[in-house]
Amino acid sequence: MLDVTVIEDPAAAAVSLDPTRARLLAELTEGPASAAMLAAKVGLPRQKVNYHLKALEKHGLVELAGERRKGNVTERLMRATAASYVISPGALGAVQPDPDRARDQLSARWLLALAARLVRDVGALLTGAARARKRLATFALDGEVRFASAADRAAFVTELTQGVEALILKYHDGAAEGGRDHRVVVALHPELKEPVPDADARLPTTARELTE
Repeated sequence: MLDVTVIEDPAAAAVSLDPTRARLLAELTEGPASAAMLAAKVGLPRQKVNYHLKALEKHGLVELAGERRKGNVTERLMRATAASYVISPGALGAVQPDPDRARDQLSARWLLALAARLVRDVGALLTGAARARKRLATFALDGEVRFASAADRAAFVTELTQGVEALILKYHDGAAEGGRDHRVVVALHPELKEPVPDADARLPTTARELTE
């Protein structure tokens, strides 16, 4: 089972977003189970669970883990293909976010568009690397910083920009034969005060929290 996989196909995305199928998928990340076992957990008839499992299997979200005999019946044990899933913005086709549409370093929406492109591109690279049975060379840095004032934050952004631009100028070689282009994304945003428990949660925010 993979730690995380990116769903790129629109049909697979639609299947995964169905509440019942999402519940079954969550159950199968815990370990292999048959339709009968899942039916008891989710409170649905086994035939209906089987119907949903076939849809999930068709789109590669679950797979056969094994079979077992139970009386005169052979049960198929299914498992999730990943512990978690991310839907690629590419599944939205023409309406996916495009960071080249309106470049604004101080726009939260532009940051979101950059993040969407990152998910789409890395997802596609992961798929290609898996097919080629090669390791994908990536790097990520995650940290936290507390600013005493807006002025300190602005100074931090200036120094960060200058430092990253200097590194790019130092190592970029546009004429290198056999070289490969890499994309550098650096982001800064306020940290959520509380984790979002579910998709229906709404965190109270004030204008001051959003603009400071």
